[in-house]
Amino acid sequence: MSPVATHLPPGLLSVHALPADHHDGPWDHILVPDGTKERLLSQTLLRLRHGRELRNLPGMPHGLIVLAGPPGTGKTTLARGLAQSAARALAPIGATTYIEIDPHAFPSEMLGESQRNITRLMTDTLPEFAARRPHTVVLIDEVESFAVRRSTASFGSNPVDVHRATDAVLAGVDFLAEAHPRIVFVATTNFPEAVDEAFLSRADLVLNLALPDEATIAAILRRTLAELAGMWEGVRPLVADEGLHRKLAARCAGWDGRRVRKLVLTALAQRREVALNPGLLEAGDLLTAAEATG
Repeated sequence: MSPVATHLPPGLLSVHALPADHHDGPWDHILVPDGTKERLLSQTLLRLRHGRELRNLPGMPHGLIVLAGPPGTGKTTLARGLAQSAARALAPIGATTYIEIDPHAFPSEMLGESQRNITRLMTDTLPEFAARRPHTVVLIDEVESFAVRRSTASFGSNPVDVHRATDAVLAGVDFLAEAHPRIVFVATTNFPEAVDEAFLSRADLVLNLALPDEATIAAILRRTLAELAGMWEGVRPLVADEGLHRKLAARCAGWDGRRVRKLVLTALAQRREVALNPGLLEAGDLLTAAEATG
């Protein structure tokens, strides 16, 4: 992904103008339970389209969505795809700014420095970027590093600074919810138990993503093989082999989606002739790879 600026303020990984064709793909490729994408997209569109009106209601939305679950369940990919899909839906009324925050940029051993940096981000930097376009989506990956659960903050750097930094995050979310009602935060976490309770309570939606079941694993394998067959026609018979997909899915039970996709890559490297010509891939290569990495 290409940022729209090469020199970014501290704490920002990238900034993009959406919709953009080169951002297409993640939303369609990731497989999640039925209704998950629609729920996420609807929640985001409601906030971005009607945030100004909704802020007048009691218990106003904070524009915060939390995606929780084990590594490899597609949280970050889903968040990036969500930003592009929302931007496409809203394109007739204006573009969307998509921002990725680096939560690891803020911890500091200097007492109060983390708090000041986060306050600057939330009250200066993000409002400045949000003013450029009608809609803004902000991704905070690994939010447990950004909004640390204060009840367990007795580790690492000065716990007083941890408390103050998390306080600054909460104050910033509250400020932006009121002052910039067309911002949506999408936060991901592998460890929701490490995220501050008050941060989670502000979320308009907390979505727990589980490891794929066997039916989903089979679908991931089928789609991955289909993508491979688009380049090497010899793989096409494997795309239609539902019995193979079921057998592999049973052997891959408990795997995350990323590991399932890499199974196909591992299979391509089982034999030299297949590595040189992936069109020679056979069911046995996939089964051998599943046994070897299981």
